[in-house]
Amino acid sequence: MKQLPSPHVPVPGNGVSGELETMLYDYQKSKGSSKLVRATSGNVMLYGNLGNIRSKQSSGNDPKPGYRPNANRVTGSLVPSNQTDTDTGTVVLCRALSKRTDSEELKDLGNREFGEGRFAEALAYYDQAISMDPGKASYRSNKAAALMGLGRIFEAVCECKEAVRIDPGYCRAHNRLAGLYFRLGEAGKSIHHYRQSQREADPSDISKAQTLQRYIAKCSEARRTRDWQTMLKESQSAISFGADFALQAFSWKAEALMRLQKHDEADAVLNGAPKLDVNASTKIFGAPVNGYMLMIRAQVDMAAGRFDEAVSAAQRAMQLDRNNQEITAVLRRTKAVAFARSKGNEFFKVSNFNEACLAYGEGLGHDPQNAILLCNRAASQAKLAQWERAAEDCNAALKLRPSYAKARLRRAHCNAKMGRWAPAVQDYETLIKELPGDEEVSKALAEAKSMLQKKRWDLVKSTTLS
Repeated sequence: MKQLPSPHVPVPGNGVSGELETMLYDYQKSKGSSKLVRATSGNVMLYGNLGNIRSKQSSGNDPKPGYRPNANRVTGSLVPSNQTDTDTGTVVLCRALSKRTDSEELKDLGNREFGEGRFAEALAYYDQAISMDPGKASYRSNKAAALMGLGRIFEAVCECKEAVRIDPGYCRAHNRLAGLYFRLGEAGKSIHHYRQSQREADPSDISKAQTLQRYIAKCSEARRTRDWQTMLKESQSAISFGADFALQAFSWKAEALMRLQKHDEADAVLNGAPKLDVNASTKIFGAPVNGYMLMIRAQVDMAAGRFDEAVSAAQRAMQLDRNNQEITAVLRRTKAVAFARSKGNEFFKVSNFNEACLAYGEGLGHDPQNAILLCNRAASQAKLAQWERAAEDCNAALKLRPSYAKARLRRAHCNAKMGRWAPAVQDYETLIKELPGDEEVSKALAEAKSMLQKKRWDLVKSTTLS
């Protein structure tokens, strides 16, 4: 590599070449010290207790141990706060650097960026080092660390597995992979790799993985015995214990909530779970487990009124596990409910409310606890002035989904029509908090309050006169 003049700082040229000269000079200058630049002690967001980065003697192969880089936590992922676009400048610079530096120097540059909390830049350097020397296990392990810093847990697993394949005795890669499997809820695999990592693992790591294994076993047994309260408790325990990417645990929790008729909460659980495409999920968890997770997703989508998405999820589940009778039943039911809802909507649009009621009722025959169908049937019944029936369907829908504003509004309207002003006022007051500024609700509330006051006054007069 061409040596830059020293001690004079190079005069930067234009474009990438000028930046390269400055970067190379800074890098060579830093090589005068055996220590890499340290991040500040407060810049930490990685899971230290899972063995991602250890405060042990550095072998020179991994990013500087003990670093706690700066990152922001967003929706369950670790996202760096000061990233450069790795598809533009950083990668271009790394490709140019690769022509003038060897793979070890690129790895060291990556370690330096990692220590500063710039995970995307570190990742680009590690990728360049791998392209120059793909048979080096430490490069794959370092890349996994950068991916972990970016919250790309599933990709990190693949890199660690490749590092272990290249060098089966690479303890640090085993340790890192064990921590990743822990977060994925794969307790058995986590224990195996912690044991393979030997002294790299903290003495308590295997014990923690064994505790997680017990949570997982209890969830599985609770589902077998249909003990939904226990399944809810144990799945939440697994997630809180550190298995924050355990998609099966999120699915167990969502199913338990669905069975306990808490549909809004089940929807919130799956919406807050880590996102992963079907192929990647199948690769990590296996087809049967992924089929189960898609089956639960289908049922949650159907309860939330996302009928097309529900059918799609159930069909994908069937493709993964064709012999699963439970998935077969869910697919059949999902299709039937989606068809009934569509038919009911068509009748409603042409004001054929009797047929609409029948169509929605047909769907409820397949899924009696579908809040959307209950609310839709209530709308049809209201059009037929069947206020009592409509209010009952709204009651059932709100029991399943307390935040279902449309059902609450419809119930308030029905109660108003039947002269039940007190419950109507109560519903309108709840709606005005959820829908501030809604003129229709404000007007209905004012009218309901006026009628309630009049009713009370009439009662007082009646009592006085008698």
